[in-house]
Amino acid sequence: MSARAWPYSKGLHDLGDGCYAYLQPDGSWGWSNAGLVVADDQSLLVDTLFDLKLTGAMLAAMRRAEPRAAARIGALVNTHSNGDHVFGNELVADAEIIASRACAEEMRHDGGARRLADFKRNAPAMGEAGRFFAEIFAPFDFEGVNVAMPTRTFTGELDVAVGDKTVRLIEVGPAHTRGDVLAYVPADRVIYTGDILFVGGHPIIWAGPIANWIKACQLMLELDVATVVPGHGPITDKRGVAAVKGYLEYIQREARRRFDAGMTAADAARDISLADYSSWGDAERIVVNVATLHHEFSGGAAPMPPIAELFGLMAELRRNRRT
Repeated sequence: MSARAWPYSKGLHDLGDGCYAYLQPDGSWGWSNAGLVVADDQSLLVDTLFDLKLTGAMLAAMRRAEPRAAARIGALVNTHSNGDHVFGNELVADAEIIASRACAEEMRHDGGARRLADFKRNAPAMGEAGRFFAEIFAPFDFEGVNVAMPTRTFTGELDVAVGDKTVRLIEVGPAHTRGDVLAYVPADRVIYTGDILFVGGHPIIWAGPIANWIKACQLMLELDVATVVPGHGPITDKRGVAAVKGYLEYIQREARRRFDAGMTAADAARDISLADYSSWGDAERIVVNVATLHHEFSGGAAPMPPIAELFGLMAELRRNRRT
């Protein structure tokens, strides 16, 4: 089945030979994807979802499809530390939870679900930034989430056996976050990318450097891969990888020009044309991307704005582009 033929519908999609993708349209803020690899009644889960209800529904669908293997998940890989890929971990806390060392470190120090729950409760007092945050995260329940932490960490690469299959974990961060990981199943030519790929939506650069992200895309283009499951958006193939690589190269080039001209990050974000990406969602993320790039270009001298300020600028940009 070609990547073009995969429907973009919510739920579990059988990719063949024990590989599955769990999709959550429309792939916007918080609506992430996950994966399942099964062989010889053993299973490995790639990421959980943004809250316990969503993760529970996903696990139920996986148990229906693979009653023996998914009844007890043997291993869970967290591709990175963002909550929409880890907040459901406690529902598979008896599994071996595997992540890069940098991802585990980031998870220990980012405040987890409690920070987002507090932010959401306080949103009404935060003006436009709070309204934007409350709007995009309204569907998700962060209360009572206790994130189960990784029990096994690695750097570089790690091969994980799932029955007679090998799942190769490849650390490509820092890029989107500090500890991004790809989960590659060579025998089936399937790769689960976490948020190294957003398909049909603008990527968001929380960490950088952007060169690492571009390098990760190039690595995927060089691998023997036919089916690509992104962190957000529909199942794709190498064309989806190439599109994200092209976007990152464009943003890097345009942000650099404006940085060299002395523009502020906020003004540069407003100025960069996204016409070639007008069909992609969440264009407001250009605010974070340019701020991260200015921080990088300045060698750290240009500080990253506080998260509330970034959300305020994103809210402004989205409002202006809608009018």
